[in-house]
Amino acid sequence: MNLEFFKGKRVLVTGHTGFKGTWLSKILINVGAEVTGYSLGLPTKPSLFEMAGLDAVNDIRGDIRDLNHLKKVFDEFKPQIVFHLAAQPIVRDSYKDPVYTYETNVMGTVNVLECIRLTESVRSSVMITTDKVYKNNEWIWGYREDEPLDGFDPYSNSKSCAELSVHSYKNSFFNDMDGTDGKRYCAVSTARAGNVIGGGDFAHDRIIPDCVRAMEDAVTKGKTEGIIEVRNPYSTRPYQHVLEPLAMYLTIAFRQWDDLSKSGYYNVGPDDEDCVTTGDLVDLFCKCWNEADDYFPKAKWESHADPNGPHEANFLKLDSTKIKMALGYKPRWHIKECMKKTVEFSKAYIENPDKLPEEMDREIEAFL
Repeated sequence: MNLEFFKGKRVLVTGHTGFKGTWLSKILINVGAEVTGYSLGLPTKPSLFEMAGLDAVNDIRGDIRDLNHLKKVFDEFKPQIVFHLAAQPIVRDSYKDPVYTYETNVMGTVNVLECIRLTESVRSSVMITTDKVYKNNEWIWGYREDEPLDGFDPYSNSKSCAELSVHSYKNSFFNDMDGTDGKRYCAVSTARAGNVIGGGDFAHDRIIPDCVRAMEDAVTKGKTEGIIEVRNPYSTRPYQHVLEPLAMYLTIAFRQWDDLSKSGYYNVGPDDEDCVTTGDLVDLFCKCWNEADDYFPKAKWESHADPNGPHEANFLKLDSTKIKMALGYKPRWHIKECMKKTVEFSKAYIENPDKLPEEMDREIEAFL
């Protein structure tokens, strides 16, 4: 990947105020891209976007369910590259409001696809879904891109539907936009990423933000120990640092810019060694947190399993062979390094949130 490629490019990022969207926008701004963000608002409080120093982003607030407003933004900004990250991303929230989840994740994706179809300037797009799009058979091996798409819960299933929407648009419209015989060129891909961790995630019902909140609460209350409550310590997930999939989203957009054969459907997941249980992940968090000889309280965790909670998959892994072969993907930070970076960032946040832009820049430079 050549990050200089994005310098001066007009890039539209939906969901730019979210965890991934903020990190992606930060990378793009750092390399000189012209970034417009389209988002419903700040998804969490506190918000990494507010602390990241992204004044250079053209920050537009809007609902991706509103096709007319979204099309107006496309018409005015005339993006060349589109990253679609906006979504309702929480599994348990999808049980509480399935209609909103489907409206946002399915019709929101359709609206973005329609705007891409109708906007001549768009040349490369990456639509972000999830590792949970597959029909989960609780296999111990990773799912490949040609496995059936049939997520169980409303969130996962809505993302399966979003994937199928992209497939239909590619077959119906974009496959014909190959640049031959005077035709327009437009490449569209999807990326199915594993569970991401990293500094600045403040979402609820996610394990690392829960860990950080527990430790921040212990600091605030002057405790010597912070207790982390773990809902399901035995579930296995493909964990990776947030910069891993973002680097590959950028790589896909870059590589398919002039080569339609590089567009497609890609898993972006860690190696098998980084697919760990939630309990092992929190063990690692506590170890990294407690290693430093500093004033922070010590971390420990307890199991608080909810036998009456909604269904969530117990075992999930991705097979990322395709993207490794096609685009040369190789994970850079394995789980221990990921957690070390996450803990360092989280402590920096608790000490002084004003320094987070510098902390983000340091991590991006170290990774890229």
